Amino acid sequence: MRVLLQQPPAGNEPSRYLQLTLTPDLFGGWELLRETGQIGGRTQLRRDQFLQPDEAHRAFEKARDTQLKRGFQVVSTSGADAPP
Repeated sequence: MRVLLQQPPAGNEPSRYLQLTLTPDLFGGWELLRETGQIGGRTQLRRDQFLQPDEAHRAFEKARDTQLKRGFQVVSTSGADAPP
């Protein structure tokens, strides 16, 4: 499951983005990747590991909802539980 969020630019700064990706790992757990940064600039990657799929899904939804409250907008989604 993947969602790409983008925040409209403020002033002369480039747009900020956040990409959340939730995938199963090779050992039966789940991995939540958060890639953040400015378009055309530096990026940061954060990786969180989960043993249970429901924990991973809750963390994914919480991260997505938090950024939506901060003014980010959904640009694209993919995956079984992707919002419309």
